[in-house]
Amino acid sequence: MIKRALIYIAFFTILTGLKEGTPQKLKHTPHRAFKAGEKLEYSLGYGFISAGTASLEVTDTVFDNKKLFHIKLTGKTVGLADIIYKVRDVYESYTDPGTDLPVKAVRKIKEGGYRYYNEVTYNRDSSTITSLRSGVKHVPEETLDILSAFYYARNHYFNQDLKKGDVISFVTYFSDKIFPFKIRYVGTEVINSRFGKIECYKFAPVTEVGRAFKSNEGMYMWISKDKNRIPIKVKFELVVGSFVCNLENFSGLKHPFSSIQFSR
Repeated sequence: MIKRALIYIAFFTILTGLKEGTPQKLKHTPHRAFKAGEKLEYSLGYGFISAGTASLEVTDTVFDNKKLFHIKLTGKTVGLADIIYKVRDVYESYTDPGTDLPVKAVRKIKEGGYRYYNEVTYNRDSSTITSLRSGVKHVPEETLDILSAFYYARNHYFNQDLKKGDVISFVTYFSDKIFPFKIRYVGTEVINSRFGKIECYKFAPVTEVGRAFKSNEGMYMWISKDKNRIPIKVKFELVVGSFVCNLENFSGLKHPFSSIQFSR
């Protein structure tokens, strides 16, 4: 149970359980939802049990003489979960600030005795990727990695243009294979958080029943309905129980956190 839960602590790894969808041409808008210096910190809980923590951070960097964003997701177990099954997972994406497309992605996994490491570079001129583990492969144009896909959606898809039932589709390269996925917009909802009541966009990825999730909509994700569009809460309805990931701290936001509605 702990092993399954902590694998899901990395928000975007759960997307590998999504049903495949038809990829769409990427939409690009002038909106900027984040900047270098942004840091988001989360807790993962199973009922009243604290199981892990995660953080998302954006910094400036230089790669091949180009100025890029370095987006980093880290997830780890804490407390009893750390004793039973230690997890130290790191996902990294280096993206072009102009296009939001990835230039390089890194995945470093430490789960119990299991180890996995890979680097993938994206060759836009030839529509190929170069994987440290498997070499050069052709991929569809505008292919993203799993982490940059979420940040791309923050800039260009999570906005007032959404209509209930709309589907957002991407093509990603993950775990050394091409994987299309889609998430469905459910609507808006005001949720309680440690910061007060927050108005959010609500999304439900379409997931496979039986492998881990209890129903076709085994996960919900709430994104702040402001210019920052940050994940406030993620809930996993798994076969073994319900896990919740909550935003605990934030810093370096590009815009004021204007969607907060404090209780009177």
